[in-house]
Amino acid sequence: MGAQYLLFEGASPAIEVAAESSSTFVNNMSLPVHRWFRYSAGFSAEWTKDVIRGANASGPVRCFDPFAGSATTLIAAEALGVESWGIDSHPFVARIAKAKLAYRSDVAAYQKKTDAIRKRSGNVIPNLSTYPKLIRDCFDDAQLSDLDTLRQAYELEKDDTPASELAWLTLVSILRRVSTAGTAQWQYILPKKKKSAPKRAIDAFRTCCHTFVEDMRAAGDVIGPRAHFSQSDARTCLGVPDGFANLVVTSPPYPNNYDYADATRFEMSFMQEIKGWGCLQESVRQHLVCACSQHVPEKTVDLGDVLSSPVLEPILGELSDVCAQLAEIRLTKGGKKTYHLMVACYFRDLALAWKSIRRVCDSPSDVCFVIGDSAPYGIYVPVVPWMGRLAIAAGFEAFSFDKTRDRNVKWKNRKHRVPLQEGRLWVKG
Repeated sequence: MGAQYLLFEGASPAIEVAAESSSTFVNNMSLPVHRWFRYSAGFSAEWTKDVIRGANASGPVRCFDPFAGSATTLIAAEALGVESWGIDSHPFVARIAKAKLAYRSDVAAYQKKTDAIRKRSGNVIPNLSTYPKLIRDCFDDAQLSDLDTLRQAYELEKDDTPASELAWLTLVSILRRVSTAGTAQWQYILPKKKKSAPKRAIDAFRTCCHTFVEDMRAAGDVIGPRAHFSQSDARTCLGVPDGFANLVVTSPPYPNNYDYADATRFEMSFMQEIKGWGCLQESVRQHLVCACSQHVPEKTVDLGDVLSSPVLEPILGELSDVCAQLAEIRLTKGGKKTYHLMVACYFRDLALAWKSIRRVCDSPSDVCFVIGDSAPYGIYVPVVPWMGRLAIAAGFEAFSFDKTRDRNVKWKNRKHRVPLQEGRLWVKG
């Protein structure tokens, strides 16, 4: 079968994108800068560039990503000389994005900083007593000692320069490579699943430095405006100017119970930003769009109050029915997860995000959301039409959906047998 295309025409720029293009982050791990840190919630950088190119053919593009993650859209926009702005509310991931966006900074300064860290690490006495159990379970003592000397050396050498932030990212990016622990789907860490031959910490740090230098030198060909980025919330888009964007390319969290806070618990624990899983609520989850039941422990949210929010009016009847089904079925399940609260809070949060995105968008504008539906406890949540209707209510004009793949169709070890899909919600405004 040949490539399938979705084509928008009219007042806004035409966008033509191959439907078979990947919407996953996997291929990014072979691309300069994108490969510096694997963030499973990301999507294809090459596909993003295709979208921006298509829009740019009809006139100058100003691109916005309200769920910027590790800066995939922003780096793609910079490569094409397009003005861009991005925000993300996850504090640790936002720091990763800022560090990656320093790839156009002084290579020599970065080399000087990492050389100083390596040299100083040789004179530091390791101290393993300050690390939580998760970290002790994921490294043998020799590896952790080497990593600790690098971390202590970084703390002694750090400053407010781009070189320092790049050095921080260098250390963060090698942690999983040198850990003895395996990694599950979506980057959850598995301390009991041991790797046979992890890399030595000092060797991994040196190799990673060489990769950063290589990619930074290659970026000498990148010209044009640097991306604007800040840690901010998509529900408000605070700091982003009104009418800035005529193109939005993003992937919001899916309502599928993936805990974005837990995704970086390993790295945050090693860098001693948190002491354990219990710290994530205050340090990370409170900043994020609600997308997992961990956001909404029982009795912390009143479902009636959430559903009474005026922003949910376009989908209120159907949403209330789904939440009622989830509230009933959870009582028959061992975990009794609060999916009914999660789904209600998720769509309230996304409704607020659509309103903020409408403020940030010019007229005309095009928006592309890479999204997927879900079925917690086997109760289907029609994400695509609900998201489209919330976009219309926020002031956009029309939406369509371009399915890229089926999900949850291999039933082995699945908790339910509801077929799901993933694709691109295209919105015009």
